[in-house]
Amino acid sequence: MLNTVAYEKKPQGSASDTSYKRSWKESNFYGIMKRFTKNKVSVVGLIIIILLVLTAIFADYIAPYNYRKVDPVHKNMLPSAEHWFGTDAQGRDIFSRIVYGARYSLAIGVIASLVGTLLGVLFGALAGFFGGWVETVILRICDIIQSIPNILLCICVSQVFGSGFFATAMALSVYSIPGTTRLLRATMMSVRDQEFVEAAKAIDCSPLRIMFKHILPNCMAPLIVSFSMAIGMKIMSSAGLSFLGLGIQEPIPEWGAMISAGRRFLRVAPHLVIFPGLFVALVMLSFNLVGDGLRDALDPKLRK
Repeated sequence: MLNTVAYEKKPQGSASDTSYKRSWKESNFYGIMKRFTKNKVSVVGLIIIILLVLTAIFADYIAPYNYRKVDPVHKNMLPSAEHWFGTDAQGRDIFSRIVYGARYSLAIGVIASLVGTLLGVLFGALAGFFGGWVETVILRICDIIQSIPNILLCICVSQVFGSGFFATAMALSVYSIPGTTRLLRATMMSVRDQEFVEAAKAIDCSPLRIMFKHILPNCMAPLIVSFSMAIGMKIMSSAGLSFLGLGIQEPIPEWGAMISAGRRFLRVAPHLVIFPGLFVALVMLSFNLVGDGLRDALDPKLRK
């Protein structure tokens, strides 16, 4: 006769089931957000960015007029109840064009920063992990790129790719690659000799697995801050290229293009330049404030 062994069912919710589960309040993300919200100025910057993003998404419902609608009879009108920000030289409503222009300005800033960051992460990871001649070649290329003034490099790349949305984004992403590369290389050099990396090598992990799964996640904090602050700089640079006639051109309502178109009427209708210029300054200030808040929130010295 076979002896039956009774296995006692483990009660749910026991200490052994929850010993490896961290609560929400113990997570790193909660701690980062808690420290970030203590910086009221950075929270205000984040709120402004969220409002601008919502404005870009729902521009069709917010803008009172079609941004392409031309009305020569009411050109260069000052701000009024009918046209909050006035009209431009062709009678188009400036407020509607700024609302629609948020789509292009914010999108080009995010895309240019994302492309530059991804390429910088790739080259910085290779230089920081392998070292040797790989590091030397990558850093010398970065030196060559950084020796060229940013605006001159953007102009040259813009001339190669031409004008337009994606061409401008590519031109703006080039000069941010060396900075991200050097930042990640320096961070990886301080991480690659730690014990958990040696343990991964001891169990015969591949170099790519060690690089992207073990080292890179521990280097994300400075990259997040760099990415957030680069968006504002890209929007400013995009406005500068459009002002020079090399970026996004009319009739697309990009803020820099609006400033370029209104400079000819600066004496008679200064509002053509003032309002889009204020939005360029506002979005750049907001991203810089958020970047400062993230830098403080991700600082390991403030985690205690």
